[in-house]
Parts: sequence; structure tokens; C-alpha cells
Amino acid sequence: MDDLGHMKAALALARRGLGSVWPNPAVGCVLVKDGRVVGRGWTQPSGRPHGETEALERAGAAARGATAYVSLEPCCHWGKTPPCTDALVAGGVARVVVPVEDPDPRVSGQGIARLRDAGIEVRVGLGAAEAEEINAGFFLRLRQGRPLVTLKLATSLDGQLATSTGESRWITGELARDRAHLLRASHDAVMIGSNTVITDDPLLTCRLPGLDHRSPVRIVLDSRLNVPLTARVVAEARQVPTWFITLRHGDAARREALASCGVELIEVPATAAHMVDMNAAFHELGRRGLTRVLVEGGSTLAAVLLRAGLVDRLAWFRAPLLIGGDGIPAVAGFGLAELAEARRFERVALETVGEDVLETLRRR
Repeated sequence: MDDLGHMKAALALARRGLGSVWPNPAVGCVLVKDGRVVGRGWTQPSGRPHGETEALERAGAAARGATAYVSLEPCCHWGKTPPCTDALVAGGVARVVVPVEDPDPRVSGQGIARLRDAGIEVRVGLGAAEAEEINAGFFLRLRQGRPLVTLKLATSLDGQLATSTGESRWITGELARDRAHLLRASHDAVMIGSNTVITDDPLLTCRLPGLDHRSPVRIVLDSRLNVPLTARVVAEARQVPTWFITLRHGDAARREALASCGVELIEVPATAAHMVDMNAAFHELGRRGLTRVLVEGGSTLAAVLLRAGLVDRLAWFRAPLLIGGDGIPAVAGFGLAELAEARRFERVALETVGEDVLETLRRR
């Protein structure tokens, strides 16, 4: 029996849900009987139906006696959907293979125990590393109360994101820009600072053919509500959910004007330097259910997040060109005096995207 091959298929299905299932985990399920796949499923938008339910429905009576390969421990509690453990038992599944336990305290080993109590054989641990990486944001939100943060950078070989005059369109090529849109589709939200809105006026949507419905929540860090009402993220706030993170007790007229455009304001406390407390901000995003946030700029925001230890992943696009030291660096200074204080990452993947390179790194 090819347990590993079928588990890899379940993990691949789970990835389909990234960016569209929050606050739920992204789960894939493959049902196999007599060496033949009889059902497949993955978590649907907004987190329901769950992957197991989808696979069982497709398999029908063929699920009886089958092995279920599920990318995360099946849930055993009632929420907006019935427990998946009950569905697997009722479907007559004979064996379940899962890579990791669900850290949700409502599940956390109890789903596995319920399946075993029903006489179902359960194997745990196959494909654990990949399963944990897929749902790293969901796990982080449960354990630390905040979403996983991916910092996306697009620079020259020497780490500059623009020339000395601010010109940055386009450092990377078209294929790299398409790949960046795919990153947006796989994250719950995309965040930028107010200066980037004022300078570039981006839409922050996913504009890949067939994936326009996968545009993430747009988040703007604007401590003093300086973004003009004519900015595209404001003008189209009713088409794509748009949240502004700002300080408490801001200008009442600006608050009312933004709210009338459909912008949702999230108030957070200030630091001693009268800036947004980013730890508090991300915990508030976690409280709202976000599990994966893609940060796209600019250099000041990148430095603030790195200094605060809030960057979990880097997605670094590099173009084969040099700008020089008078360009604008991808990351502004954040006050490190010694190498021992440097933020350290380990490479996860390196891929060629057209003429550019995408390096993916994970915080050590």
C-alpha cells in the first residue's frame, strides 16, 4: 500500500485551500480502496464543508472499508459543521492515516482517540513536516494568537527596491509578478504601509486569470489616517474587504469618511514612540481569524516587523540587475549593532521565475 504517495496527494489537496479557508485549517483528504482512489476532497471556502466530508460525499458507498489519508487530525467537535470523525465512522472507513495532531484544544488527540474507539486503525506521523508547514499559520494562531507573517520583497541583486529617484516599475519581470499574485491568492490578507499606498496607489488584488475571486483581505497600516479617499484601496473597499490599522482616538472626520467608503478601522494601542504597536496589531488580526498575512512593503514596514521579530517567512524575488548603493534598500535600518542580533533565516526553496529568482526562507 502506497501510504506516502496517497498522503502526498492529500497534502497537495490541502494547499488548494490556503488563503480561502481561514479561520479554519486547510485540509485535504484522499479515500483509497483496493489500490484505487474512490474519493477526494479539500476544505472549501470559509472553512466548510471540510475535506473529509467532501471526499466521503464523492466516494459514496465505496468509502466502506477504505483508507482515509487526511492531512490533519479529523475534528471531533461540533462547529458550523458536524464532527469529521463521526462522518468517517458513519462512512465505514476502515483505516485513517494522519500526519499530525490538530493543536486546537477541542481536538488535540481526541479525534484520533474517537476513531480508534470506533475500531478504526489509525496511523500517525507520515508526512508530518510538510503538514505542519502547510498549516503553520493556523498552528501559530492557536499557539501564539497571531497569524504567520510572510514578507515579500522584489529587489535588484544588491537588495535595492528602487532607484534613488524612487523608480521601481518594473524591477522584476512579468512571470515574477504573476508569481507574486499567486502568493496573494494563498494568503488570507496582504498588508502594506500608508506610504506605499500614497506613492504607488496599488490595488492589492489577485489578477491571475481564474483566480480574481481569491483576492485577500487588504490591510493598510495607517497610524494617522493619511491615505487619501481617492486611493484605489479606499475607492474599491466595498468590492474587496479592506481594513485600516490605526491608532486610537484618531481624527473623527477622517474615520467617518473612510468608514463611509466601506473601510473597516482597527484601532490598536501606540508604542512609547507613538507608533502602532505591531504585536498588538497582529494579535488583533489573529483574533479576527487570520492565519496567513503577506506583507508587501515598503522598506520601513519591513524594518519594523523584522525588529519586532514578527517575520516568519521571506519570499524574496531578485532580478538580475544592479542599482547601487544610492538606491532605496528593501529594508530600512532597524538598529542592529552586532551580528549576534541579526535576524536569521534558513532557505526552504529556490526557484527560477523567468529571468528572476524566488528564494523562500523560514525564520530559524
